Amino acid sequence: MVKSASLDTLQQDLRREARSLGFVACGFADAGEDPLRTGRFEKWLGAGHHGSMEWMESRKVQRASPQGLWPEARSVIALGMSYAPDVDPLALEGDDERARISVYAQGRDYHDVVKKALKALARWLIEREPDSELKVFVDTAPVMEKPLGEAAGIGWQGKHTNLVSRDHGSWLFLGAIYSTLEFAPDNAGRDRCGSCRACQDACPTAAFPAPYQLDARRCISYLTIEHKGPIPEQFREALSNRIYGCDDCLAVCPWNKFADTAHRHLKLAPREELAAPRLAEFLAFDDAGFRKFFSGSPIKRVGRDRFVRNCLYAAGNSGNGELAAQVEVLRSDPDPAVAEAADWAAMRLNPSP
Repeated sequence: MVKSASLDTLQQDLRREARSLGFVACGFADAGEDPLRTGRFEKWLGAGHHGSMEWMESRKVQRASPQGLWPEARSVIALGMSYAPDVDPLALEGDDERARISVYAQGRDYHDVVKKALKALARWLIEREPDSELKVFVDTAPVMEKPLGEAAGIGWQGKHTNLVSRDHGSWLFLGAIYSTLEFAPDNAGRDRCGSCRACQDACPTAAFPAPYQLDARRCISYLTIEHKGPIPEQFREALSNRIYGCDDCLAVCPWNKFADTAHRHLKLAPREELAAPRLAEFLAFDDAGFRKFFSGSPIKRVGRDRFVRNCLYAAGNSGNGELAAQVEVLRSDPDPAVAEAADWAAMRLNPSP
């Protein structure tokens, strides 16, 4: 173990190295269990707000604290990488020809970009302290990145439950490094939402039963990405032209006025063809075409069937009769959820007299 003065220097050097690798936020937290954080998580699970995401409950002990996953951990290095959008994510609202894809999914798969930078930072740290151990995580392990980010002072969990930064708004990809080094923890992020409820009021499906609480079962991001099979009819109209994710609660956050695309990682720039895509092109996808088009994209993980299902709901909401022929073809799709969505869209586009 290095002396505290040397560890303090290492900590400051690590912050600088993180910035050089494209992270705009870096903070430190203790790896022990936080009873308040654990209690909130247990309450959320107990209410069933995780929907069909069974992995949230099956590994809840490991999610409860970093040491629950890795007992040797002593510190958490929380990191944020900006993906601030170029344009207003709400600009395509209600467009009858074009679809809306969440900002985070318009560029390269963030898992790859963030993890590559995390691994580079991990190598740097091991070179400095070869006797230490660490583990890197980005969204694919039982790690509570958002509350850990708040504990490490890089932001606070807003009323929409996402992390908000004073400097970068709501547009941060989060990663974490668990370390056996005992870094000095930063002050936790201070809640600065105040009386604002813009995110609550913006939600198309009323997915927030109360501020700081999210019922995933009503969330468009969950419904279009995680939910398998037909989406409940009560939410279909509210989907509008959203086909992958939803940014509404993030887009209206006043703190986004401080977000700047100049701080966005170069590899997270949006693909031009995903910024304002035409529904007609996506309705024509077969499995091979879908996989080819979305190679290197986080969208690829939902598969062609779930994606086209979403596009059919958007088609049904569009009122655009020019899409009716494509919808009709998909009524005989071999995937039951796609065929059912096509039936629903067809009835919306061609209502009985």
